[in-house]
Amino acid sequence: MEKQVTFSVAVKEEIASGVDLSKERVLALLSAYIRINGVISFVSKKTNVILKSENAKIIKFIYKHLKDLFPHYLISLDYKKKSNNKKKVNYFLTIDDAEELLDELSVRYLEGKISKEIVYDDETISGYLAGAFLASGSINSPETSNYHLEISVVDESYAKWLSKLFFKYHKIEMNPKITVRRDKYIIYFKKSDQISNFLIVIGATNCCMEFENQRAYRDFSNNANRLINLDTANMNKTLEISLKQIEEIRYIDDVLGIHNFHNPKKEMLCYLRLDNESASMSELANMLSKEFGYVITKSNVNHLFRDLHELYLKLKGIKV
Repeated sequence: MEKQVTFSVAVKEEIASGVDLSKERVLALLSAYIRINGVISFVSKKTNVILKSENAKIIKFIYKHLKDLFPHYLISLDYKKKSNNKKKVNYFLTIDDAEELLDELSVRYLEGKISKEIVYDDETISGYLAGAFLASGSINSPETSNYHLEISVVDESYAKWLSKLFFKYHKIEMNPKITVRRDKYIIYFKKSDQISNFLIVIGATNCCMEFENQRAYRDFSNNANRLINLDTANMNKTLEISLKQIEEIRYIDDVLGIHNFHNPKKEMLCYLRLDNESASMSELANMLSKEFGYVITKSNVNHLFRDLHELYLKLKGIKV
């Protein structure tokens, strides 16, 4: 049986399946991924960078583009099974003697600022945001009603600079917020339209379509439920009013006899209500219209019931 991936993984794997990406976009993507995911290791006076992932497709995507753009660097791939779960694997990508590569990608771990040399237009902004999501992004399943997408980083200054990139993107509006959770700074969206915009920007168009389809289905279901609830409430209200009217008509009939009314419409309305306790005012108006052969309005029916109510109160000795 094929393992079902989470929506977060589906988004990341769609990004990692991108083809014919511009060099500028890929450089920005790699810069963000290494800035967030990379760990520095000093070996024999050399600065190595280690990238870690649980997803083979993502690490192979990063590895391929690093090898294509920086073929003169020693870049190696390795994996290790988790000790607590042999079925799960951690993949490790190591870049040996990576100082110059970090400089070419404008990756500076001690600075929060994102260099304009690597991010300078919509294409590179979208690439950088895609790399950031690949490194530490997550998104709730569109099947839930709790919309949430986030990217987590450890540096407050970097989080603020990263959030500014969203506002600098010209083609689509994105307005994230920042919060702190334990030792991480979280850049996040809660609004569904903002999440859709972000998915388009980072190149996850298929996932965006799935997200929108689920959202449309939920909105339809919610609207249908609201209509059902409204209909139920109206029916309950109609029945409550009807039972009160029937109680008053029966009391009037016992005291005076509704057959003694001088108003034939009022007499017929009483008989119709007694026989149709669930009928609405509009339905009673239609019934009366058929009985007398001309149009009797809902307003006229309401007026007749007000007269009956006043008569009921008078017979009960209740002052209004």
